Amino acid sequence: MRKINLLFLVVFIFSIGVYGCTKKDSSYKSITVEQLKKEMKENPDMIILDVRTPQELEGPLGHIDGVINIPVQILEKRISELNKYKDKEITVICRSGNRSGIASEILFKKNFNITNVEGGMIAYRKSEK
Repeated sequence: MRKINLLFLVVFIFSIGVYGCTKKDSSYKSITVEQLKKEMKENPDMIILDVRTPQELEGPLGHIDGVINIPVQILEKRISELNKYKDKEITVICRSGNRSGIASEILFKKNFNITNVEGGMIAYRKSEK
């Protein structure tokens, strides 16, 4: 009986640890590149935040005209620059969607209205072909 209780306790503690380490669902939305392009046509004043480095914006994938560039590595230090857009939706993009997901989490936790672009600039450029 003692071994069963010990086993139950170990399984219970393990379950709590696994549950605590899993990613919780976010309330920001994600869109595809096709949806992004449609929204850009419908709303030319949309706010797009590119969280890649300035060097990447000049690289082979280029950038979307009019983006705000704040690299994800320094986003928390420069977040106050986005306060004027708190009442608007901010669409976040990066190279592949990974860093924009991180940036979206940061901004969502600071009560910004966020949309993440799935696939990032790689998918954006592929959609042009």
